[in-house]
Amino acid sequence: MRITFLGTGTSQGVPMIACNCAVCTSDDPRDNRLRSSILVEENGKNVVIDSGPDFRYQMLRAKVKHLEAVVFSHEHKDHIAGLDDIRAFNYFQNAAVDVYADFRVQAALKREFSYIFSDYQYPGIPQIRLKTINHQPFTAAGIPFIPIEVMHYKLPVLGFRIHDFTYITDAKTVSEAETEKIKGSKILVVNALQKEKHISHFTLAEAITFAEKIGAETTYFTHISHRLGRYQDVSGELPENIQLAYDGLQLEI
Repeated sequence: MRITFLGTGTSQGVPMIACNCAVCTSDDPRDNRLRSSILVEENGKNVVIDSGPDFRYQMLRAKVKHLEAVVFSHEHKDHIAGLDDIRAFNYFQNAAVDVYADFRVQAALKREFSYIFSDYQYPGIPQIRLKTINHQPFTAAGIPFIPIEVMHYKLPVLGFRIHDFTYITDAKTVSEAETEKIKGSKILVVNALQKEKHISHFTLAEAITFAEKIGAETTYFTHISHRLGRYQDVSGELPENIQLAYDGLQLEI
């Protein structure tokens, strides 16, 4: 299995519009972060977790030529806004794309992309097969997913365990029952927004504490704000088995 980090930034991306801070003006490409998403490749099948506003460019940059499924963590715009761009895959594959979401996210998709679900199907609109995540293990394009519910302040958000790899964004708290689903993962990816206290995201210190609790062989931080600091500076502050993810990073598992 191969994991590609398509984006590792928070909702506004890095650089942030109109910002002249040291991170946003950095010439290190690892400080340029599109909205968070990953590509999961296994047995010749491609599944994307979340299709945010940068989805089109992410697909072009990663040279993705086919897509079997999209799996959604939650309904915030930085995770769903790019769904319309699956139209290109519909065209070249001559097939609909499977879209996995829980009932609350499905309601948001039907609200934000009402034309996809309308009785009149305008020519060229995205073609999807909506699949329900009911908090039980499921397969997408033959790849096994275990949903993990975390809390993004008061909003339930799904992370996912795939074999010995666990991917979580937008977490502030994780129950003991859900934590047990993560333990034993060899690779953990979790959000680390910034160093300062935040109402709905792990801070850097909180993310480190959570990573140490899970005890994965390697942990990568994602969903990163420009407030966290430059890649090179923050990397020097991290424990040996914890790293900052960056756009384009690939993991072979």
